[in-house]
Parts: sequence; structure tokens; C-alpha cells
Amino acid sequence: MTENEWKTRKERIDKKLKALSPAWKIIKYFNELDTKGLNGYAVEEFPTANGPADYALFVKGMCLGIIEAKKVGVGPYNVLEQAKRYARGVFQGIGNWDGYRVPFLYATNGEVIWHIDVRDEKNLSRQIFHFHTAEALKEFLENDGANLYVLLRDTPIDIEGIRPYQKKAIEAIETAISQGKRAMLVAMATGTGKTFLTVSQIYRLLQAKCARRVLFLVDRRALAAQAVREFASFNTPGGHKFDQEYEVYSQRFRREDFDEDQPFDPKVLPNAYLTAPQASHTFVYVSTIQRMAINLFGFESAFSQSRSDPDYEDEADKLDIPIHAFDLIIADECHRGYTARDDAVWRGVMNHFDAVKIGLTATPALHTLSLFNEVIYRYSMEEAVLDGWLVDYEAVKIRSDVRMQGAFLKEGEQVGFIDTETGKETFDHLEDERQFGTEEIEVKITSPDSNRKIIKELARYAFAHEKENGRFPKTLIFAANDLPHTSHADQIVRICRQEFGQGDSFVQKITGSPTVDRPLQKIREFRNRPNPKIVVTVDMLSTGVDIPALEFIVFLRPVKSRILWVQMLGRGTRKCDLINKEKFVIFDCFDGTLIEYFKNTTDFDVQVSSQEPLPIDQVIENIYQNIDRDYYTKVLVKRLHRIDRTMSGQAHEQFRAFIPEGDLGKFAKELPEKIKNDFTNTLALLRQKDFQDLLVNYERAKRTFVVGYEVEDTVSSEVMIRLGSDYQKPEDYLEAFARFVKENPEQIEAIKILMERPKQWNAKALTELRAKLNLNKFPEKELQKAHQLVYKKALADIISMVKHAAREEEPITSAQERVDRAVAKVTAGVPMTDEQQKWLEYIRNHLIENLTIDLNDFDTLPVFERHGGRNRANTVFNNELERWINDINYAVAA
Repeated sequence: MTENEWKTRKERIDKKLKALSPAWKIIKYFNELDTKGLNGYAVEEFPTANGPADYALFVKGMCLGIIEAKKVGVGPYNVLEQAKRYARGVFQGIGNWDGYRVPFLYATNGEVIWHIDVRDEKNLSRQIFHFHTAEALKEFLENDGANLYVLLRDTPIDIEGIRPYQKKAIEAIETAISQGKRAMLVAMATGTGKTFLTVSQIYRLLQAKCARRVLFLVDRRALAAQAVREFASFNTPGGHKFDQEYEVYSQRFRREDFDEDQPFDPKVLPNAYLTAPQASHTFVYVSTIQRMAINLFGFESAFSQSRSDPDYEDEADKLDIPIHAFDLIIADECHRGYTARDDAVWRGVMNHFDAVKIGLTATPALHTLSLFNEVIYRYSMEEAVLDGWLVDYEAVKIRSDVRMQGAFLKEGEQVGFIDTETGKETFDHLEDERQFGTEEIEVKITSPDSNRKIIKELARYAFAHEKENGRFPKTLIFAANDLPHTSHADQIVRICRQEFGQGDSFVQKITGSPTVDRPLQKIREFRNRPNPKIVVTVDMLSTGVDIPALEFIVFLRPVKSRILWVQMLGRGTRKCDLINKEKFVIFDCFDGTLIEYFKNTTDFDVQVSSQEPLPIDQVIENIYQNIDRDYYTKVLVKRLHRIDRTMSGQAHEQFRAFIPEGDLGKFAKELPEKIKNDFTNTLALLRQKDFQDLLVNYERAKRTFVVGYEVEDTVSSEVMIRLGSDYQKPEDYLEAFARFVKENPEQIEAIKILMERPKQWNAKALTELRAKLNLNKFPEKELQKAHQLVYKKALADIISMVKHAAREEEPITSAQERVDRAVAKVTAGVPMTDEQQKWLEYIRNHLIENLTIDLNDFDTLPVFERHGGRNRANTVFNNELERWINDINYAVAA
């Protein structure tokens, strides 16, 4: 850029300083200037022993800041070194920090600002997006953060109900902050208590005075309400509630944001707390990202929303909020960034503030990592399952030919055509055959037969679950869409109501559609009441909803985002002691391809969307200005092809005024050559405002939708068994187990005992066997499930499963069958007294549960102790108890 430095200073830097509230008053230095009376002044060309500083910032007569300015074409990062040189040369500095006489330094080119607080040698320079106000610098001067962090580090974590991994997360956060880090990411599985962790961490930072004004950002109003409740119920080490010791404010809520039995009295934050932050203020503010985005940038630059969205913000105003309004920001579910626009809003809000920023997410992605720098603590779903805080899942794959191969309509078939604007359906017979690809199912065509058969297959598992457990499983179905007149969600609701026959309240739709009345209330009913048992959604319940009793999750929509996949799975991971929930089941209606696709995904999503896509007029302007012309030409060609595919016939007519025959597709193909060979005329056309307006506001073609009434589907399903990160057919799982048993007898003593030395079978061998099988991804319950599916043998015992894996001719028995056979063998032909029969029954019951018995068990287990223990048993068996035990163990293992 050829812009001179003086122009950069006047048109960019001065403008930024004057835009603050209150604004910096800019004056040029002169010899008689008395700086003692300056408050909120930026003095240009301020003299120092090392040359004149471009700007010196004075607050209450003190020089608190130095700004080094460069022209806009110069990167300012390394220019901080010049600001440091001037800071060392200030004649009447307010202190001395390793030679620096001024604490707060800046370097800028008018667009990018770098800043450092030099008072602590550990402090790192950082980019900020606006200058600080005079009040901010005064507050910073009075805050000695370094000593406070040392005090925090030495304070034990004494919080009621905190879990070990939450404690480790707090230790990691506080260590990072004490090291001068100001952006960090904590990755914790859904359901592991991120909100409780947040409240605990905020309390400690407020107690140590390491933070005063705290912003807790969430991505849905229901989560904000939940967080307010969490603060109100938190027990402090002093025996009070959090909001009795510190002010907790929130945005404005509605009555339906809270459960009916919960008090509705949140304290709404006064706007002055945002626009005029005071050093005396100490508080927590809970807000949605949407509301804060509106406060900062206005409605037009926030997330796009419709009035039917339950999170719609209609009372927020754009405010003038300085960058130091908060000194700590914690962003929950900060993965939100499914689109470039969403990500741009998140980034804009977070970048606005100069604060310590902590991101919380279950699904770290590259675009969140770029914002929060590094993951400082991680607690995965697998760890939480192994530690017993979450439940694991099993998988069922449902194969549908229509979902996997698409739909083929033959000539003469009757179909329904839906008018997507009115919903009116007309029936006709096809005059020619048509093929629809898998990606067009539920977008351009639906097969009622396919949806009905998939739900029938789901019903088979649901009724089996009800028969086995005495309860119908709470079920969440993710449908492909909820579009007006062609809603897949509506179709699934109708089919479920017909299939299960339990009335409308048994099956409900919960989406952001205006056809859903009070969706937040429906979510609470799904969580807390017997009905609905089945809920159909699209993505409204994919995040931020806690339904502990959920046991079935059905994927009837394709998923390509790992973030979305993990969030959807997270709906089922929570424990529910009320129903003794041990697991949940996922149904992959795409023949297991979703499970396969996501099984080996890395910790980070590869899709990066760092900013909102450039408007098409800016793409054209970049081509005109020769800014990466080849790249932006390709971008424009792709956009024009996209417009060509979606425009109506009327739009073609409108484009005739600019291009031959209104053929935008042909124009796009020829565009690179036109730019190369006829740049002036081509760009003159592209830069016409009317043409650019048409490219944005052209009439779209009406969406078509076909109901394939005669499209028949073939649907089947099978349970998948988990082996590490992989899911396998039960047959393949048992084959892998057989290989493991045959290849490891030398390494696993228990297997060798069972196969070669059954007389040595004992409790130690059984414990080792179970531990080694668990370690190698063959837990006993999974093996039993596989044997039941393949051999129709319920509750196979671990001994027979191992023996059968080693030698196929070995029978598969249950623990009861094995023990009964062993007892019968040992007692065959032996006369038994009544008391001996009673003791054998005690031993038998113990063996059915444990498959081995030890002499010490008679001294320690209540079932034996209450009948006289080892001494009595030895007497009953004529002082031969040890021989009987050895014979029984041998018979069990043989």
C-alpha cells in the first residue's frame, strides 16, 4: 500500500482513538505543555530520551501508554520493540519495571493493533481489536494480577461435589493463566458437568480477585437459564449460595425458559454495566452469544434468525461496549460454527473483548482452536465412560436400499407432485423413467414405504427393550428436514403415531418450525414427563439439551460434520439412576456408514471457516483490483454456476439485459477467457450495480418434490458389536475373539489354566482373565451379547466362551448350567446329609455369580458367615472342605 504514515495516522489511528467512549483527545506536543493536568489525552510526538513517541497516553497527569504508529502497509507486530524503546526513555515515568517507565504499549498500522503490559516479564504481547479507554488504563494500573495468580495457585480447591477430572481442569486453567496465557480451550465430553466446572472456576477467580467482571457466554437461551440456576444452587466453601456472595446477572428471559416449578426471578444486567464498566463492579453476566452479538454489532451482523426460533432475540439493542467491559470470558459450547457466518459471529464477539478467554467444548475443531490457541485440558467420552460418569452405547445398523442406492421410478408409475409453496398435491403417471440419487432422498423425493419400513424395524427393537426392561425407551429421531409442505419430520411423526398406536402425545415433533407450539416447554416434557416417549427433531435437540432417560437415538438424516455427530451422540451419554440406565443405542439408518465414517476421525474437524464468505460484489472488486485475480476468478465462476442452477425462467429473461440469451452457465464457462482477453469490457459489465444486484436478488426456481408411492424399499438391521473404535458384525467380533484366545495362551495365564490345567482354576485366575479381556476390548457383557445374537444362547458364562473360542466343539453354557453340571459331577454317588445339601446350595448360588470359590470366602462373605463360616462348613464336610472346594473348582473349569 502506498498510503503515507501521516495519512494512516489521521484517517485510521486518530479515527479509532476518537471513536471510543469517552474519546481520547488528541493534541500535538509543544514545549510549554503541562502534562500534569492531562486526563484522557493522546499527545502526538511526545519527546523521550530515545526520540519522539508517536502518541503518549495521559490519564490523570500520568503517562500510562505509548503508541508506535506505522503506515497501513507495514505489519505492526515487531514495531512493539520501538514502543518499548520509547517507554524506556520517558523522562517522568510513573514507575520502573525492568527499565520501562511506561506500562502499557501499543503498535498499530491503523488496522491491526498489538499491545503488551510490560509490568510482568511473563506477559506476552497480544493482538487487540480496539484501543483501551483512559478508564481502562487507570483500572489496569491499579490491578496487580501477577501476585493475585500466585495467591490463587496456593489456594486449595475446596468445592463441594467437585469431581476429580473437574479439579484437574481447574488446575490446568489456573496454571495457564498464571503463565500469562489469555486464550485456552477445555475439551470435556458432553454430560461431564461443564457448567458446574464453570461456576466453580469463576468463584475461585472472583475470590482471589483475579477477575471482577465475568461474561459467561452460551449458545442458547435454555442454556443461559440453566446456568443461572446452576449459579443460584452452587454451595460456596463459606456455606452460602453463589449469588449470595456475588452479583449474578442475566439477559432478559421469558417465563417458558424455566421449568414450571422453578422460580422466575433472574436479575437483568443494567446496560450501564456494559457501556461504562467500573473497577468497583464485581459480577457475573450470563448471556447468549446471539444477544451479545446484537449488543456489539446490531441485528444485521448477528446470527440469522426467524421469529419462530425459540432463541429469537427481540429486545436487544446495539450498545457502545468498550473492550475492557469484562476481564474474563468463558464461552460454553464454543464449537458452534457449522457455517462460515456462524463462525464469523463467534469470532467477532470474542475478538472484540480484551480479556482472558476460556472456551469449553465437547468437540474441539480447528476453527475453535484458532480462536483459543490450545487445548490445555481434555477429558474424553471414553475416559468418562471408563470412570463411570457416563454410559456407553451400542450400535444397530439399519440397511435401506432407498437410503443406500436412491430411488428409481418406472414409466407409468403413479406419483404425487407437491406444490412446495402451497402444499397442494396432484397425482399423475410418469411418462418416462426417473432416477433420484441418495442425496436427493427427502430433498426432491420421498418414499413413504421406505420411511414406514424403517420405523417398523425400529419398533421391533423398542418393543423388545420394553419387554426386557419393563419400560418403553425414550427415543430421539433425527429427521432430514422440517421444510414447509414437504417435511420429513412430519412424515416420521405420522408414521410413528400409526405404528405405535399410543396417541398423539406419545410422539411429538420438536423443531424450530413455527408449526411447533412452545418447543422449550415440549423439551421439558420430554425430559420430565412420561410422554412423549418419541421425539422427532432435525437439529434443535442436537446440543444443549439434557435428557438423562434417553435410550434410543435414531439417525434418519445424513451427517457430515464430526462436531454435529458427537453432539448428537452426546444426547444419550448421561446416566439416569432413576431407570438404572447402563447404555444407550444408536440406530444408523445408512447401513452403518455414519459409524464407519466417524470412527477414525481425529480430535479436530478439518473444516475451517474463519470468516463470513465475501459478498459477490467484493469478489468482483478483488478481480478488478488484481488481488489474487486467478483465485477470485475461480470463486466467481463457481458462484455463477450455482446461481445458474437455482434461477427461474424469469431470472433468465432478466439476465438477457446483460448477457447473451441470459445464459449465465455459458457466461461462467467463458469468463476466465473473457477476463484474460477482454478485461476492460468484461469488468465493466461485472461491476455494473444493476447486474450485481441481480446476482444477489434473482428469482429462484420453485423447488419440486415428488412422493414416490410405488417406490418399494427393502429394510433390514443387525446389532453391531464395538471393538475399540470399530464396530463389527457379531460373527466378525467372535471370530476376532477366537483369534485372540488361540494366539495368547502363553501371555494370559488364565487361558492356559482353563485349557491345560483346570485343577488350578481359582479366583485370581478369573480376575486376571476378566481384566485381560477388558484391556483387549472383549468385555464379558459384549461377548455375552455376541453369543446371544450368533448362537441364541443368553448369558453365556466366561469359561465356556473362552473354551468355545479355543475349540469350536466345546459347548456354550450359562453360568447356572455350568455350575449345576459341576455340582452334579462332584456329588454323583456320594451320600449327602441335609446340612451338607444346604451348604452345597449356598456354594452353588455363590458359584453362579462368581464361577470360582476360595476357602477365604467362607470367612468374609455374609452368605457363609451367618451360617457359621469356615469352621462350621469344614465340620459339616467332615474336615474335608478344602478337597470339596478344589473338586468343585476343577469341575467348574473342566
